[in-house]
Amino acid sequence: MSLSYYVPCMAEIDQEALKKYSFAVWSYKQGEVVSALIHLGDRLGLFHAMAGVGRVDSHTLGESTGLHERFVREWLNGMAAARLISRVDDTYELSVEGAAVLADEEGAVTFSAGAFRGGFSPDTLDAIAESFRTGVGITYEQQGPSAAAGLARMTGPWTRHALVSTLLPRLDGVVDKLNNAARVVDIGCGAGVTTCTLAESFPNSTVVGYDPSTTAVSQAQELAGSKGLDNVEFIAAGGEDVPDDASADLVLTFDCLHDMPRPDITMEAIRKTIKSDGSWVIKDIRSNGDWDRDKRNPLLAMFYGFSVTSCLQSAMSEPGGMGLGTLGLHEAKAREMTAAAGFGRFTTHDIAEPANQYYEVKV
Repeated sequence: MSLSYYVPCMAEIDQEALKKYSFAVWSYKQGEVVSALIHLGDRLGLFHAMAGVGRVDSHTLGESTGLHERFVREWLNGMAAARLISRVDDTYELSVEGAAVLADEEGAVTFSAGAFRGGFSPDTLDAIAESFRTGVGITYEQQGPSAAAGLARMTGPWTRHALVSTLLPRLDGVVDKLNNAARVVDIGCGAGVTTCTLAESFPNSTVVGYDPSTTAVSQAQELAGSKGLDNVEFIAAGGEDVPDDASADLVLTFDCLHDMPRPDITMEAIRKTIKSDGSWVIKDIRSNGDWDRDKRNPLLAMFYGFSVTSCLQSAMSEPGGMGLGTLGLHEAKAREMTAAAGFGRFTTHDIAEPANQYYEVKV
C-alpha cells in the first residue's frame, strides 16, 4: 500500500499561523546553536573568567583567557543576544545568577553548563537514525566518552551539595549505618560522582560501583584516585551481576533503571544482594505516565529528546529490551516493578528537585 500526502495550496494556509509555526521551528534551531555557544563558553573558561568581575570588554576577556579577541567578541554578542549576559555599549557582564548556573561548578547546586556537550557527532546521529530502522539502539559505551563525562557533570552539583545533606537524612536509619560500617552498592555508577561522594563522606563504609561501560568505570577510577579514596571499588558489570549474598546495607540506582534493556532482571538481582533490613534508593525522572499530565512540564520536549538520542537508545540496545526510556519509570511503574521483584515497602521522597523523584524501597 502506498502512502499519499495532502499538500495544501498556499491560499489555504493561515499566513499568521504559518509565521508563528515557522518561528517556533526556527527557535529550536536557535536553541541548537546557542547550546553550542554555551558549550564553548564552558569549555574555554569564558564563563568562569567573567564570574564576579563586573563589566568587561572583549579585549580584556580575550587577554585573560588567552583567546582571540575577534572570536570572543562574537561569542559575547551571541550570549548577549540570547539574554544570558548583559551588554552595555561595548562591555558585557555575567550576573551573579548567571555565574551560579554557568560558572560555579563546585559551589552551586544550580550549575548547568556541564549539560551542554556541543551536539552529536555525525557517526552518533547515523547510529541513532539506524536504530529507527532496526529497532535496536546503541549503548552508553557506543555513545562515546562524552556521554559518561557529560552525565557526571550534569548530575554532579546536586550530588555534591544535596545527596548527603538533603536526601540521606530522610531515609530510614541509613545515615547511622553509613557512619558505622555499611556496605553500599551503586548500580549504574557512571563516572563515579555519587560513589565517590559517599565514600568520601562516610570513610567507615565501603562503596562498590557497577557500570557496564568500561569508559565510565575508567573515569570513575580516575576520580577516586584523585581523591585518594581507599574505601571504594569500581566493577565493569551490569546491575544483574551484583552478588546474591544479601550483604548490601544500601543499594542505589540513580538515573539508570530506565536506561537498562531489562531493569526487571536488575531488580531481581537487587533483591538477592540486599540485606533484609537494607534500603534501596531509586532516583528517576519526574513523570506521571500520562501524557495530558506530563505535558504541563515546560521541559517535556527536552526529556523526549534525551530519550530518543540516549536513554531509549540504551534501553533498546539489546533485542527484547523493555524500552522504558527517559519518562518510562514513573512512580506507578516503579511501584509495580519493585513489588514484582519481591519488595514490600515503597516510600516516595519529593525533595523539590525539579527533574527527579526519589523512591525508598525496602523488603
